[in-house]
Amino acid sequence: MTERILVINPNSSLSCTDGIAGALAHFAAPGLPHLDVVRLEQGPPAIVTWRDWYSVAEPLCSMVESEPADAYVIACVSDPGIEAVRTATDKPVFGTLRCGIAAAMMRGERFGIVGFTEKSRPRQRRAMQALGVEDRHAGTVALNLDMEVLTDPVAPRARLAEAARELVAMGAEAVVLGCAGMAGHRAFAEDACGVPVIEPCQAAASQALLAVLAGRGRREPQRVAA
Repeated sequence: MTERILVINPNSSLSCTDGIAGALAHFAAPGLPHLDVVRLEQGPPAIVTWRDWYSVAEPLCSMVESEPADAYVIACVSDPGIEAVRTATDKPVFGTLRCGIAAAMMRGERFGIVGFTEKSRPRQRRAMQALGVEDRHAGTVALNLDMEVLTDPVAPRARLAEAARELVAMGAEAVVLGCAGMAGHRAFAEDACGVPVIEPCQAAASQALLAVLAGRGRREPQRVAA
């Protein structure tokens, strides 16, 4: 039976969901769990405010309860509802913000975040407080662009390059893309700023794959030496 990792975009944007799927496409390979990227159709167009953040918690729980998988990824870089979703399943649940920050700290001592909007700061700050990593956060620079601009292949790139360079000037040794809508711009941003750039959906998918693969050993029959 093929193992499944369900990657849930908690907003309703088709272009954002397509961008996430594109960023994860090269994770597909024979023998690996299938990455199934879906969106929360009843979700807001983007997770901008605390109200948006809280509004998706119960729909995410319901989706997880009705969609069997071996692991789940909440594909929004403020990890909405992650604590609630973890109570709805006994399978691993990964938040892209937490995984993105962890990946960045493995590439440099200090990290910066290219934010979606200024309104993202409080939610991401709370996650950093929970992780105890505020002292390694060089800063956040928000793009303040609409989701459909952010997901355009070209439109946000000048502002994204400027923001990434600004973070490096602030002392960031690695940069986290602070919205899943930026998923298609990772390589461009890295070329623009000259330090490692982390796409959080990729970081979370990597951890989900690792969790599922590590779990295979528990499911496989143990061979007893003759």
